[in-house]
Amino acid sequence: MPNTLQTVLGCALALTITLASPIALAAEPGFDDTTIEQIHYPDWFKDSFLDLPDDAAMAADASKQGLFLFFATQGCSYCHLFLEKSLGDPAIAARLREHFDAIGLEIFSDAELTDFAGNSTRVKAFAVAEGVEFAPTLLFYDTSGEPLLKLTGYYGPERFRQVLRYLIDGHDKEMSLHDYLQQHSGAAGNAAAAWSLPKDPLFEPPPYALARNRMPAERPLLVIFEGKDCGGCGRFHREVLGDDTIRERLAGFDVVRLDADDTTAPVLTPAGARTTPGDWYAELGFTQLPALAFFAENGRQVLTTDALVLQGRMQNSLGFVSERAYEKGWNYQRYARSQALARARAAE
Repeated sequence: MPNTLQTVLGCALALTITLASPIALAAEPGFDDTTIEQIHYPDWFKDSFLDLPDDAAMAADASKQGLFLFFATQGCSYCHLFLEKSLGDPAIAARLREHFDAIGLEIFSDAELTDFAGNSTRVKAFAVAEGVEFAPTLLFYDTSGEPLLKLTGYYGPERFRQVLRYLIDGHDKEMSLHDYLQQHSGAAGNAAAAWSLPKDPLFEPPPYALARNRMPAERPLLVIFEGKDCGGCGRFHREVLGDDTIRERLAGFDVVRLDADDTTAPVLTPAGARTTPGDWYAELGFTQLPALAFFAENGRQVLTTDALVLQGRMQNSLGFVSERAYEKGWNYQRYARSQALARARAAE
């Protein structure tokens, strides 16, 4: 396989799986998710034999809380950004190292691994079993192998600091990450400029009767959650929703935009449940904005993410849903891999 093809395989995989005023994900200035980046783990990552029970036992012997597994793939621009910006912060790296042993894993690796139950498997099979859909995915486990937290997508330095406080200070035993961030939104350092939800003919108007469980719709559905303090929403509208190619593809979707701060407007979900935008946002497990939820014509939820979504991710997300790749048993990462392969072959 040519080197360029090997490198490009992972780039398209970086997608991915809020607050009273939800924390908004501000994109790093100048970041382009279509770039191909080589992944180099920090030298303080553990050189593991991939025997996870043994790794966990060694972490316990060192009086650490557990393991931090960083799932990435070569070429992934979002993975590279996290390594450079968040783990590249000396204070963050020191705090993580003090409490967790870090291990880097390639999502598509065929390397043998012993899972926490003592079973022999492959890294790629373990990734699927642990629900790793996108790169990067960050998994925390305690020293007995019990999962503590799963994070999907790029986490900037300040937000990742909050995640570490949440785990290290034991708040995970008291509340969800969503609730913790609600209580500590003032400390997020994410004071976005006031964001007013813009009008756009792309969005379906209320009432939000989105039920599809009894009578399938003609087109798939995209629900976009935004909010008044959404620092990343401006860029999302300019560069993603404002892109002519993406907008053309969105013509094949029903698109609804909901205010994640709104806890009064009635919403009938694709599954037929009655809720409000704010309550539905929380139920979906989102912790930042903008957040996207894709549904099939029959109301099946097929893809959700509140990770950073720029043009590359959006194109792959729309293709995954519109081409019904999920009906073949594929997840997002496998679809993105197929698209990367196709582009690499076309460029040869």
